[in-house]
Amino acid sequence: MELEWDDVVWEDPDGGTIVLHGVLPTTVHPRQLRPRIEWHAIALLEGPEIEDVWELEEASEIESQGINLTSAVLGGGLDSVLIQDLIQLDDLQTGRFPDPEPRRLHRLALRHDRPVYCIEPTLDDEGWELQRTNEAKVSTHWRKLLSMVRLGKKWRKAVKRRIFDAEQPPKNVSRNMATAGVLTAAWWDVTESRINPELSRSRDIRFAKRLRGALAKERETHGSNATILVPMIQTWRASLLDSLQSLPEAEEIISSSGPSDITEGEE
Repeated sequence: MELEWDDVVWEDPDGGTIVLHGVLPTTVHPRQLRPRIEWHAIALLEGPEIEDVWELEEASEIESQGINLTSAVLGGGLDSVLIQDLIQLDDLQTGRFPDPEPRRLHRLALRHDRPVYCIEPTLDDEGWELQRTNEAKVSTHWRKLLSMVRLGKKWRKAVKRRIFDAEQPPKNVSRNMATAGVLTAAWWDVTESRINPELSRSRDIRFAKRLRGALAKERETHGSNATILVPMIQTWRASLLDSLQSLPEAEEIISSSGPSDITEGEE
């Protein structure tokens, strides 16, 4: 399931549906891979600051086209390695900022006055502050830091392990999307290896609680037909689905708000 192109659909036993829409970082999705369902709200696995980040990236692109890509490549580290490999793929629009598919769906939600839920808690939440503190402790352990010194070797191994998981995209979609999916999966594997499975699991459970809370809020308006769309890293979907299926107690959450002056057509 991890690299499949179809969206993952989870039905809450209390009513409503959460659709996990897999995306590839900095990559424009062709129309054949865009959601074709009716949805009532969008949930971003980000904190509320992401909306400001996207606006700043758009403004900087207007001022100097390609500046965000250049900054990401020159910044080094794992993200730079992924992007450098993605932009080598023919027939794909990659290396785009802000992240094209999540931002497109976000703008579409704003344009049609649909709620936007930012699922990552803010750091004034004690539980989330502890989560991030524990992640930082683990990821900065000297063994983890030493492994990142050998990032090139680690990256090549991660890509090699994922090659046979590649799923060909639908008809009339560049086969290089499958390669981009493999690269993204390898990037996610290395990213997750910086922390331990227990911390990954606790993060996903917390996100599942808040997703269920967002769905509960949408049921107040749309009843059992309520549908929330979640754009997220393609290969992350399996673990988040597992957390949703464990039925953690829903956590109350409110939607964020953003600018309403969207004028470009994005459907």
